[in-house]
Amino acid sequence: MKVTAEHNARVANMKFSSVYPHYVTKVEKKGRTIAELHQVMTWLTGFDEAKLHEFINNEATFKDFFEQATLHPNAHMIKGVICGYRIEEIDNELTRQARYLDKLIEELARGRKMEKILRS
Repeated sequence: MKVTAEHNARVANMKFSSVYPHYVTKVEKKGRTIAELHQVMTWLTGFDEAKLHEFINNEATFKDFFEQATLHPNAHMIKGVICGYRIEEIDNELTRQARYLDKLIEELARGRKMEKILRS
């Protein structure tokens, strides 16, 4: 599926605080913990738990969230299809970063081992 400019704008303006509860529900339904979710998010973005909560409380957009993130040097190793989009083919940096996060959370929910998720 081809990413459109409208899709990129929608991702950029989406509130992190509105999506975060869905991440929690997804991982907890599959027997994973919020601590594991935060570990994955920290690995990708460099944010600690306090900073994640700051983004949630301030209703930051994904654009704000990823502009302040320091992506892990191995983030480029996250590949595959998520939400119908092949990550490697997404040319918009912000949308690709958001899909990196989605992919990591999907892998966590599916029971993949943490060392594989974190591309160690």
